[in-house]
Amino acid sequence: MDEKLILKNKLKEVRTEKNLSQAKLAELVGVSRTTISSIETGQFSPTAKLALILCIALDKKFEEIFYF
Repeated sequence: MDEKLILKNKLKEVRTEKNLSQAKLAELVGVSRTTISSIETGQFSPTAKLALILCIALDKKFEEIFYF
């Protein structure tokens, strides 16, 4: 797969700006803490629905958190 098409994110940076732990963010969006950790480390790409829920919870636009 082309390296440019891998979804990357700034979730950890945005989460820490908002003073949220992985556990608290996970609770807010209805997933496990390990899911948040996996997204932050690039091991897991969230579904479109989860990505949008994260954006809403963090009060950020999609492109402020996710990018190629």
